[in-house]
Amino acid sequence: MKERGIRLILVLLFGTILFGCGIETTDGNRVEDLDFTIVEEYDIPQALRERIEEQKEMNFKLTYECDGVLYIARGYGEQETGGYSISVKDVYLSSNAVCIETSLVGPGENEAVVKSPSFPYIVVSVTSQNKNVCFL
Repeated sequence: MKERGIRLILVLLFGTILFGCGIETTDGNRVEDLDFTIVEEYDIPQALRERIEEQKEMNFKLTYECDGVLYIARGYGEQETGGYSISVKDVYLSSNAVCIETSLVGPGENEAVVKSPSFPYIVVSVTSQNKNVCFL
């Protein structure tokens, strides 16, 4: 029983380190714009892809760091139809955080959409900055 408790604590600790999602506020001082890449689904690290799959029905904000790359994932939960996209408005470094601003864009008025639910999300990557992430 004691060994099981230790394993549970180690798993929780590892999960916290692996998916360092915390709420961060920015001081508003933009230091520099960050170059970012929108990550294609097949290039998302497996561990992050699994976490996204677990949470795709909900509004989520995730981070994952691997080999000097910071992956930032933003999902908007279940939508009634297809045709949604996500716009990355800004990615920058403040004095205390990596800041990212995204928005959900609905289907156009005359756009043909699939009438089944969709789960829009986006993953962007930046060079690791050793700072928390602030979702604006």
